[in-house]
Amino acid sequence: MKKVLFVCLGNICRSPTAEAVFRVKVQAMGLQGQVLHDSCGTAGYHVGEAPDRRATQAAQKRGYAMADLRGRQVSDADFQEYDLILAMDRANYAELKRRSPTRFHSKIQLFLKYGSSDEREVPDPYYGGDEGFDHVLDLVEDACEGLLQRLRDEP
Repeated sequence: MKKVLFVCLGNICRSPTAEAVFRVKVQAMGLQGQVLHDSCGTAGYHVGEAPDRRATQAAQKRGYAMADLRGRQVSDADFQEYDLILAMDRANYAELKRRSPTRFHSKIQLFLKYGSSDEREVPDPYYGGDEGFDHVLDLVEDACEGLLQRLRDEP
């Protein structure tokens, strides 16, 4: 079983969006039971909260459910538990590296390395308009496809 953790700052926009999209794509590829997923934030601002309503609405329009997700902060145990820890941007990537023991650094990657976009960071849509949440979904859907292809092809 592969275990994947999606990480952003507050765990209410980007990382739960990635988790929701990934969950649907895992099921569509028949990989449930083979791939475990979760999301969290590097900050504890929104622990226990539901995802941002704008993220939830944008996801629902594309058939992704997020209502069951709740914000949580990354824990020390996550670095050992997960095979891949995928940061949405460079700032969270750096924070994850700073917090984790060196032996786990290879698990921490930028999520968009699995996508086909020239963008390397999933932009934070929190302070923008609705179009930012749609853009996040575009990037996340693409990167989830690439990630699942990679996981499926690995021995």
